[in-house]
Amino acid sequence: MKATWEPHEKHGNLTAKSDLPDSVFAFAKERKEPLTDAQHVRNAVARFDQVMGVSDEERALAFANIEKAANYYGVDLSETSCQQLRVHPQPHRS
Repeated sequence: MKATWEPHEKHGNLTAKSDLPDSVFAFAKERKEPLTDAQHVRNAVARFDQVMGVSDEERALAFANIEKAANYYGVDLSETSCQQLRVHPQPHRS
């Protein structure tokens, strides 16, 4: 799956997600898990299984986006596939 993530140069206090383009999110369609720096990449990995209402294809694309952003920001990923991040799905969450 080809990643859609692109680096975004706006840094600092990013409290308004509406200021960010879709291309900086792991889950671009849902605008979830922004990947604007190394800390956000680590957060996206930690919360990957908490995103609900997405297909397996969307998860695969999100993982490709996370992987591309991790390489860009120098974050080491031990996971090699989106299945490794779906260890603890959260079915009770809406």
